[in-house]
Amino acid sequence: MADTVLEIRNLVKKFDGHIILNDLDMNVQEGEVVVILGPSGCGKSTLLRCINGLEEIQSRSVRVQGKEISGTKENAGLLRQKVGMVFQSYDLFPHLSVLGNIMLSPVKVQKRKKDEVKEEAMELLKKVGLSDKADSYPRQLSGGQKQRVAIVRALILHPEILLFDEVTAALDPEMVREVLDVILSLAKQGKTMLIVTHEMQFAKAVADRIVFIDEGKIMEEGTAKEFFEHPQTERAKKFLHVFSFEDVR
Repeated sequence: MADTVLEIRNLVKKFDGHIILNDLDMNVQEGEVVVILGPSGCGKSTLLRCINGLEEIQSRSVRVQGKEISGTKENAGLLRQKVGMVFQSYDLFPHLSVLGNIMLSPVKVQKRKKDEVKEEAMELLKKVGLSDKADSYPRQLSGGQKQRVAIVRALILHPEILLFDEVTAALDPEMVREVLDVILSLAKQGKTMLIVTHEMQFAKAVADRIVFIDEGKIMEEGTAKEFFEHPQTERAKKFLHVFSFEDVR
């Protein structure tokens, strides 16, 4: 049995007294790809931000490889290195080249040697089809290229788990596939990932497990085949019916 990479217990998040995540528990195993689905506003992206320490939380326990990394400022640096996150908005530094964006954290934060980091960065850029863009700046890249750079920037820190938050939502349709192909490739390599997406076909293709959230709670979970072909709750059935209707149109 694979080791548990991420363990979440009793996660509670409130905004102005309104409960967004309600006493949520979740485990992610090594090499597992978990896709989080649910209606807009149900707390999917908030969950990822809580895991990565970007949101103040009222109650939680987050363990990565059995080590508690939540709750104290001293653990913040460890958290950032063990849990990589790729955002919808890329968040690349406009004044740095592609290579500069990728090398910044491993050199400045992890104190790794520049030559070694550069060599690895170029290898990763080659894998995502961007080796010729190393000296380009974000303004010179398409949305899909920027997102692939953001993925490389997360990978080079060697995180134990990768979080993807609606990484194709801001892309033109023709750019979506190039980003999804990179994530599918990472799944085949055995990377542990937690993915929030509205791309249903992608979710079917990449997920080992689907977690369906609504009103801040896990309403249903199971394999992609189980969830899409035999949803157990009425809420999940209604959710999938909406997407089926959109596909028909």
